[in-house]
Amino acid sequence: MGDSVEFFFYDTAKILLLLVLMVYVIGWLRAAMHVERVRGYLAGKGRGIGYVLGAGFGAVTPFCSCSSIPLFLGFTTARIPLGITMAFLITSPLINEIAVVLLWGLLGWKFTVIYVVVGMVAGIAGGIIMDALRAERWLQPFLLDAMKNASARAAAVEAGEAPKMGLMERHVFAYAETSNIFKKVWLWVVVGVGLGAALHGFVPQEWFTENLGAGQWWSVPAAVAIGIPLYTNVTGIIPIMESLLLKGLPLGTTLAFCMSTVAVSLPEVLMLKQVMRWKLLAVFLGLLLAIFTLAGWLFNVLQVNIF
Repeated sequence: MGDSVEFFFYDTAKILLLLVLMVYVIGWLRAAMHVERVRGYLAGKGRGIGYVLGAGFGAVTPFCSCSSIPLFLGFTTARIPLGITMAFLITSPLINEIAVVLLWGLLGWKFTVIYVVVGMVAGIAGGIIMDALRAERWLQPFLLDAMKNASARAAAVEAGEAPKMGLMERHVFAYAETSNIFKKVWLWVVVGVGLGAALHGFVPQEWFTENLGAGQWWSVPAAVAIGIPLYTNVTGIIPIMESLLLKGLPLGTTLAFCMSTVAVSLPEVLMLKQVMRWKLLAVFLGLLLAIFTLAGWLFNVLQVNIF
């Protein structure tokens, strides 16, 4: 109970502060910089590089699945292509430098390399598929309006039809955008983190080894489906990953479960619903289910050759 209460207050404050800070800073920069040029480059010949950069930036930022949402909002309002933003959203909770060090020490370099490669590939593949589906059209209307307004403002500045903003004008612009987004999502941050606190640290290890340890084909998608609602960060899941492997759970099943647990969660879904329509949310969850299931099947087959 004490851990859950501490988790609730700490994560609520952290995510709300990140939300205000990131949306304000990106809004302020967007009012002053030629973001459209960056966006145009990433949407054109730099799209492939953008997926790698998005996933790479996610890998070096120490955010959990919920903490990465403020940056997702900031990138989206800056009109960075959704596929690149999704590459960040998928990879950010999966990989960070602390996780790499812990994985290396507990499970060895082979597993660490496997984990990082799967995480990066998941982010890049997710971004490519989202852009192929033109998933940007399934964002909530207030985000689409913010993107249109940003585009119109940038075009007017480029054409010399609107004056460049001074410091006070940039502050007013960034404050208004931050206030508008904050009012729409703050309550769901509190609700989502509250739900996450209730689920915090709950991983049924004995049940997994008893029911999914035989390596049946269906055990991998079942492990992913069970892992998605749970909420923990990548640092917290690594000791559980080691325990499951020592208890005999197959490598692919363990990898799929742990990645699904940290990449997405029920609290994150509640928050994302405020910025995504149901169709986009369903595609996002289905995509992660498919990617982690395929990775789990692959590494269950390759396990004998890897270790």
